This record gives sequence, C-alpha cells and structure tokens, in this order.
Amino acid sequence: MEYRYLGGSGLRVPVLSFGTGTFGGKGDFFGAWGTTDVQEASRLIDICLDAGLNFFDSADIYSGGVAEEVLGEAIKGRRDALMISTKATFRSGDGPNDVGSSRFHLIRAVDQALKRLKTDYIDLFQLHGFDAMTPIEETLSTLDDLVRAGKIRYVGCSNFSGWHLMKSLAIAERHNLPRYVANQTYYSLIGRDYEWELMPLGVDQKVGAVIWSPLGWGRLTGKIRRGQPLPAVSRLHKTGEQGPQVDNEYLYTVVEALDDVARETGKTIPQVALNWLLQRPTVSSIIVGARDETQLRDNLGAIGWNLTAEQVARLDAASDRPKAYPYWHQVGFGERNPFPAG
Repeated sequence: MEYRYLGGSGLRVPVLSFGTGTFGGKGDFFGAWGTTDVQEASRLIDICLDAGLNFFDSADIYSGGVAEEVLGEAIKGRRDALMISTKATFRSGDGPNDVGSSRFHLIRAVDQALKRLKTDYIDLFQLHGFDAMTPIEETLSTLDDLVRAGKIRYVGCSNFSGWHLMKSLAIAERHNLPRYVANQTYYSLIGRDYEWELMPLGVDQKVGAVIWSPLGWGRLTGKIRRGQPLPAVSRLHKTGEQGPQVDNEYLYTVVEALDDVARETGKTIPQVALNWLLQRPTVSSIIVGARDETQLRDNLGAIGWNLTAEQVARLDAASDRPKAYPYWHQVGFGERNPFPAG
C-alpha cells in the first residue's frame, strides 16, 4: 500500500480508503448501496487491514447513524490499528438545531458519533457541506475546542465551493484556528469539475483531496454499455437521479477508452479508472466501497502499478469536457497561470 500526506498535514493516509456507505442498509437510499452487517463488515475490514488499507470513512447520515454503529462494532478490539473519518452537517433529526455547523450541532454530532463508533477520538472530522447560516468563526472555533479536547485530530470539509473553502482557510489563518487539511470531493473520469477551481486551490493551499464516488456513482464498473440495459443489480435504479448526472454518449465514449486501456494493461475497468485518479494532483486518498469481498479485492488491484503517460493522455482526451467561464479562458494564459488542469 502506498501512503501519502493528507494535504499539508503530517498525517499519512493510504491512497485507498474504505467507505462505509454500504454498512447498515437502512432506508431506500442507503439500502440501494448495500446492507452490510457487522459480520460482513468485520471480514471486509480484515481484508483491508491485510492490504495496508487502514483508513475508514463514514458519516452520521449514512443509514441514519447505523453505518457508524456497524463500523464501531466491527473494529472492536483493534481501534489502534486504523484511522476513522466521519462527517456531520446535514440534517440528522427533526429538531431546529439538528442540522448545520453551529457550535450546538457540531458538539452534539461529534459526541453522538463517538458513542456510535465506540471510540474516544475521531482521526479526521469533516463538515459534510457548507453552512452559510453559521459564522465561519463559530464553526472553526468549535472545531478548535474539539481538537483541544482530544475528540478529533484533524479537520476537513466536503462539497464546498472554492470560495467556501478559501474563505474558511483565510479565517483560520487570521484567528489561528484549525485549517482544513482535507477536502472530501466528488471526482471521477466522468466528473472532472473538481479540476476547474478546487484542484488549483488544493495545490496552492495544500489541501488534500479525499475522493468520493471515484467510479462516477457506479457508472464505471464496466457493466454499463452502449445499447445495453442497466444491470439488474445497480444502485442507479434507485439513486441515479440523486447523484451526479452524466450524458450517456459521453459515458459510453469514456467507457470505450477505458476498455482499450484495460485490455492493454490486463486490468479491469474500475482498476484503470481508479489508477487514473491516483495520477492526479492533490489526490491523497480515494474512497472505495464494496458490497462484497469480490468488489473489494478488485478495487485493491488499482494500486501497485501505474498507467503510462500515453494511456493517461488518452483517458484525459476521452473524458475532456468544455469548461465553464472563466476556466476555459484561463487555460489560454498558461504562461503565467499554470494551475488549470485537464
């Protein structure tokens, strides 16, 4: 397993981390992801740890907290062997303060997560979204208190716009409050918007990307093909409209390019798609999920080798999309503005 620094911090994390969205399976949305119970989770965690993957990601809203409970049970007796990442901000109850990044909600959310996870600290705690109703100073000072109390060790964010993140970093520096070292973000071969604003920001400010849905919301499994129906078992049947939207012709073009590279390398389409991400700037860790042992072992096959520069260039070309303004304009000023990627 390769380990990378998480942004500008001193913490090293494996390039692949394990997402627990399949744990619990409570409700229609998360039930479509998976229904992994404690016994199955323990087995998957065994496989991860044997491979050197010791970083596990969850959130309070995953199956209404059940995912954290399953993870807590599955790691009983081996907490020191792994790192836990979890998130809060989205609505977690019916009360007026059961949402957001206020001092009230974050303290309660962290305490409840610690109980569900059966631990006394969280290695990486991330805000699941930006709360424009709460002053950033209040949010960051609360996170500072939680760090000083030993309840969390590093802080990050998720699903922020570029200005959300940069404003937060500026306020953190001004008031000597914790900086976000991680940005948990959507990024895939069929979802490259991250490259426009957030990647250059990550390079400049040393914020490490922790990638969610690296296979494009389940579209880059190799099972979705031109002229063929969706496979019988696919979360897209129930959740396709709730995730990132992708034009079908664009998807088929990218999958065909992946097919070519997979044949050349002897790897699977998911392995090639994940390895492409590992070549990108700022990427610290890619969150992989798995319903079962077969999927997990396939994902683990994405490391230990690298695509060639020519193969990366072919995948870049197949997945390139027109950029929004001002990013398409900035690409023409590479002489003094080299950050735009893609």
